[in-house]
Amino acid sequence: MPSLANLQKTIKQKKIEYIDLKFCDLIGEWHHITIPAYSVNQDLFKNGVGVDGSSLPGFAKIERGDMIILPDADKLFLDPFFEKPTLSFICDIMSVNKEIEQYSRNPRWVLIHADKYLKKILPGVDAILGPEFEFYLFDSVVFRQVPQEGYYFLDSEEADWNTGIEDGKNLAYKVPYKGGYHAAPPKDRTFNLRSEISTLLSDVGIKIKYHHHEVGGGGQHEIEIDLDEMVKMGDTTMLIKYIVKNHAFRCGKSATFMPKPLFKEPGSGMHVHQYLADKKGSVFYDMKGPSKFSKVGLHYIGGLLKHAAALFAFTNPSTNSYKRLVPGFEAPVYGTYSMGNRTACIRIPGYQRRPQTHRMEFRPPDATANPYLAYAAMVMAGLDGIKNKIDPGDPVDKDLSVLPEAELKKIPLLPTSLTKALDALEKDYKFLLAGGVFTKDLIEAWIKLKRRDVEEIRIRPHPWEFELYYDK
Repeated sequence: MPSLANLQKTIKQKKIEYIDLKFCDLIGEWHHITIPAYSVNQDLFKNGVGVDGSSLPGFAKIERGDMIILPDADKLFLDPFFEKPTLSFICDIMSVNKEIEQYSRNPRWVLIHADKYLKKILPGVDAILGPEFEFYLFDSVVFRQVPQEGYYFLDSEEADWNTGIEDGKNLAYKVPYKGGYHAAPPKDRTFNLRSEISTLLSDVGIKIKYHHHEVGGGGQHEIEIDLDEMVKMGDTTMLIKYIVKNHAFRCGKSATFMPKPLFKEPGSGMHVHQYLADKKGSVFYDMKGPSKFSKVGLHYIGGLLKHAAALFAFTNPSTNSYKRLVPGFEAPVYGTYSMGNRTACIRIPGYQRRPQTHRMEFRPPDATANPYLAYAAMVMAGLDGIKNKIDPGDPVDKDLSVLPEAELKKIPLLPTSLTKALDALEKDYKFLLAGGVFTKDLIEAWIKLKRRDVEEIRIRPHPWEFELYYDK
């Protein structure tokens, strides 16, 4: 933690006028409150700033809604989107009884506690995570749902569906349906915007591996970053989504991490590369093991596979998530692992060459997840596999999308809806309670919030129902 004197010196040197305090709700959205820079004193980091927790989804009831947000002095960045020089802090939301104390539904605290539990089970070991960030950029986004009408309309200037548009100046070079993978300019029209985003990420300390156009022809993109310790990656994930959305918005575009915004085009996932590491490097590596995986690594995979259905409630927590998880789009629908096979739930990348970073990739997650809860849940499942020496079985190194039905029946089918994922979590949650990382209270609150989403979708007519049933 930087000293208060050094922090105040930085504020003076950079002529900071405001301090922005950002905190995450249970669902995974940032909220913020802005205070003048002269408010930075010892009291701010000791007593925080009061907020109404009852106004936030999944948090305190109204009769005990007074809560505190406490800035983490180590998690600060110069905010690139405020016109007035502003320093942003990532905060924890705390409960207030007689004293200020940790709140069990604070998602960031859950991830911090998961890291402490990991180090208790495996001293000197860190969980290293590396999500891939896929998103769409649109030039127009219109949607509406009222009693007499319900629709959405999305548009991207580079999409193939605009080849026949005569309004304005149409210069062709559109991206074909499912033809955008690593598309080059002039088809890729937003490479400069991605570079600008990457520079902004670098400015706040996030190291970029690369960025490129993704498969989706309607404006799909990907930014991949270096792997990092899991608590840092929770904060980093929130910051990446913040910067992508805000820079796109000020450039006249709309960014969405929604898993399946376009029918028939590929969905956007958030595949999470992960391994456990000590001072020597990945403890998943064993030259003589299958796929060069150690027993510890295989047991970690076993835990993920055993609890995969329950994990989906946190890693794929939207009804839209399951419109991405369908065959034919490199999206995992079966609970298996493989070397290099992108249709498997868990992929061991075939291009790995460094024992120090030997890892696996959990492919189902998407960015509608609360990253703090999703990352914690995955690591807890892996640790359960290590503690109980869960055997993941043999890898399935075949394309599951063309596997004969008789062979597919032998492989567990992953949840095909949010309802099924929530049902699975209700039956399989005890592994999350180990070490007090998750609480039953938090899990019950999460399930209640998510079942409400399911119900809101269930009661509304779908446009395709008019195609199917209107004239029946």
